Amino acid sequence: MSNPAEYVLRTPDERYDNLPDYPFDPHYTEISGGLRVHYVDERPEKAGGETILLLHGEPTWSYLYRHVIPPLVAAGHRCVAPDLIGFGRSDKPAFRYGYTYQAHVDWLRETIFDALDLRDVTLVCHDWGGLLGLRLLAEQPERFRRVITANTMLPTGDSDEMGPFYVQWLQRSQRAYPFEPGEVVTRNAVGEVDPAVVAAYNAPFPDESYLAGARQFPLLVPISPQDVASEPNRAAWAVLEKLQIPFLCAYGERDGVTGPHAQRMAERVPGATSVMIADAGHFLQEDQPQRLAEVINDFVAASPMTA
Repeated sequence: MSNPAEYVLRTPDERYDNLPDYPFDPHYTEISGGLRVHYVDERPEKAGGETILLLHGEPTWSYLYRHVIPPLVAAGHRCVAPDLIGFGRSDKPAFRYGYTYQAHVDWLRETIFDALDLRDVTLVCHDWGGLLGLRLLAEQPERFRRVITANTMLPTGDSDEMGPFYVQWLQRSQRAYPFEPGEVVTRNAVGEVDPAVVAAYNAPFPDESYLAGARQFPLLVPISPQDVASEPNRAAWAVLEKLQIPFLCAYGERDGVTGPHAQRMAERVPGATSVMIADAGHFLQEDQPQRLAEVINDFVAASPMTA
């Protein structure tokens, strides 16, 4: 099935009015199938800094980076934070099975490479942002200057690498009704989350019909060697294991899922290092945004661009 307009939903703009701490002007580009992709594009007053690509995951959107972007821009960097198809202000195909791992890779490639033509990129990827961003890094490593993974991984299904938590999440994501992204953030946060912030995470999804992408994402993670995404991810690992760019694996102290993956990734990528962020769970941008921004800024400063 293609993406005929009648099967693509677009969240009404008024759902995004007066969101706390999200003053960014919307930017849009159109990709294949007539899908509209939203992205934040914040730039410093003086050009000359780095381009930092901030990729969110499940079930959030660019709102996740609202407190990370300002200090990065203040340090002189351009910040680009797209909303994945199915999330945020981007279009949301209502046909659930139109969402595949490869479709997400293709949609993101079109957005950041073809439409925005981003180059010399510092990639910051969280959760599914890593499952997608690392694939694109492996496809076109020449476009990237450095990488910071944040509570993410690149599974191949060749081992029981997802662990028992994922089994619980898989069940919950399919059976919970209503399925509320804000509740997912709250449940995985270290501290209390303001109700207005919870509402902001829910804003892109007026009702169940808008949640096809969020419902489908957990089912797309490769959990067996025969998964359709397993071989492409193995091919990506073959590139990552020879990668020669600065690579940092950041993870939240209280995220019981991705810490071990960060350590394994740091062992497999040449020269990679890891850093643990204290008092942070899975959504470390929510728990410790200033600390994450410091980690990003410090890593950029420690690995400057060379001609």
